Amino acid sequence: MKLQGNTILITGGSGGIGLAFAKRFVAGGNEVIITGRNADKLAAAAKETPALKTIRSDAGDAGAITALAAEVKEKYPKLNVLFNNAGVMQFRNLAVAEDFESLTTELDINLAGPIRLVSAFVGLLKANKGTIINVSSGLAFVPLPAAPVYCATKAAMHSYTLSLREQLADHGVEVIELMPPAVKTDLAALPEEGVKVITTDVLVDATMKALAKGQVEIRPGQANGLRFMNRMAPGFIHKQLAKGSKGLIPTAE
Repeated sequence: MKLQGNTILITGGSGGIGLAFAKRFVAGGNEVIITGRNADKLAAAAKETPALKTIRSDAGDAGAITALAAEVKEKYPKLNVLFNNAGVMQFRNLAVAEDFESLTTELDINLAGPIRLVSAFVGLLKANKGTIINVSSGLAFVPLPAAPVYCATKAAMHSYTLSLREQLADHGVEVIELMPPAVKTDLAALPEEGVKVITTDVLVDATMKALAKGQVEIRPGQANGLRFMNRMAPGFIHKQLAKGSKGLIPTAE
């Protein structure tokens, strides 16, 4: 992927990882559009970085994605990078029944959202010989038991991205998967034992270097370690994550 002269759409770009990448891409000479559900956060991001374009949208809402695609295609026909970053993480107690709507929030945003967004923009990306960047997680390899649905969505995103890469290869669309380790954001509190949390700046630095080298599966820091441990000692690493996250499981009421 080239690092300059792109028109990039970043979902979930009003904070955390998405905003960090948006700022770096803008500084590198790219046109960047960010989306998010919170209008105030989008306005704050645009005030801090005036070059950013903002569109209020919800990655978990099919109708919102349809509207987003129509607006982007009209205003930004040169779009050549779709950065599927929007995501939510919730700790859950699977021994307690939940209402069905909240139970699938992570599925709607983390998995269905990117799949729908790819479908909505694939024609434009093919025409512009573009790039898709899907953000999954190091937890795609080894689940954190306290966040079972989140981890399941990331494992599914990894599998989907592998297939997407193969299917779009002949159409000139590059498909990249970014698999972050634990990053210091507002996504969720993570277990302290055995977990090295990195900053968004460290993640962006490592990712930019990998993009410049043409890597299509980027596993910074402990994300690569999780992949390795899942291959070499799966029982051990599963038990370690289970032990470290036990206190994060909500208690039954």
